[in-house]
Amino acid sequence: MAQDICIFLFSLTAFAVLYIMNNVPAFQEPMVVLEIGVGVLIAVFFLVYLATRLNPPKDVFFYVFAEFSFTCIIDLVSAMEYDGFASGFMEFYQKTGEPYLGTSYAIMMCYWDGIAHFLMYLVMVRRMSKKKPYRNLGLFWAGSLVGNMVVFVAGIVVGKYGLELRPAFWLNMPFLLVPMWGAVSFFRRPRDPTAITLAKIERKHKVSLLWRPLDMLLVIGLCAAMAFTLFRGLVVLGCPLEVFTSYTTLYEPYLNDPVAYPKVMMLCFLFYALPLLGSFVYGLWTPGCTWMLDWTVFVAGAMTQCQWSHIGASLHPRTADMYHIPPSSLVPVLLANVMYAAVPLLLAKRCTSNPAFFMSATALTQSNNEKKVN
Repeated sequence: MAQDICIFLFSLTAFAVLYIMNNVPAFQEPMVVLEIGVGVLIAVFFLVYLATRLNPPKDVFFYVFAEFSFTCIIDLVSAMEYDGFASGFMEFYQKTGEPYLGTSYAIMMCYWDGIAHFLMYLVMVRRMSKKKPYRNLGLFWAGSLVGNMVVFVAGIVVGKYGLELRPAFWLNMPFLLVPMWGAVSFFRRPRDPTAITLAKIERKHKVSLLWRPLDMLLVIGLCAAMAFTLFRGLVVLGCPLEVFTSYTTLYEPYLNDPVAYPKVMMLCFLFYALPLLGSFVYGLWTPGCTWMLDWTVFVAGAMTQCQWSHIGASLHPRTADMYHIPPSSLVPVLLANVMYAAVPLLLAKRCTSNPAFFMSATALTQSNNEKKVN
């Protein structure tokens, strides 16, 4: 049986684990929830290890994806139970585990993890088993999960749930640290092989930005995204000018939600995404910026996940009505947020599908000479 199918079937056992914990009162004390959570993570790893011991995978990320796919089902069940699509699995965790999972932002985050990340794991395991490269998807996943957990963990600590931390809070740490390690690992891996010739690279390098209309549109989109990033960053920082104070009243009241997730996200965008978006403008202008091939994918993963959760949370019924987008500005606000997420996605697609402009002629020549020597 294919490895991705095995992981899919194995992850479904999360239903049984949740059902048992939900119906055994002894398993529902706060410290016991943490202990069982750690025990389950360790047990999942050893079960996967034992199941593959006769033909062990050479890529360590197989175990990471198998472990995380199991927790994806837990996140999906959590979101569905809060939204009323399931019952009888997570009541104990809602009370004694992580109560902030009932916030609209966390629910949308769990949907993303339970669907988008789960599909990524299956695809990467499938490509891994067929010895096909999956580096770009790995970078996208790492960016998505890092962006996810940085906002989530920081929002818990500084928001209204900061005084209600339970022992189960520490179960989030592996999902914050492992994708950071994964990002470093994928950045260090050699890029996927390409058949682009030196002549094509040199030809692309000579084409001015003015004669690359798609890249020009991307530059305009990046500049607009930078302005939007700076504007919303100043809004959550409390800039007293009327144009900033009226924005949360007329357009995005959700930025004032006391759960603090939107504020943390806007600050992360301001201090991290803004300089990166500016560097991408430089990369589209200047030929040979090979780092564009990696960082655009990583940032696209982070911003796509964050915007999904932000847009969904601002519309979700569990968000107080006073923080919903006003009906009069619903269309422009949604359009602005969707375009804000689309720009880094389109840029990443452009860089990975036609990378000649961003490749270094010197590096390609050195690589070819090394191949000849070997």
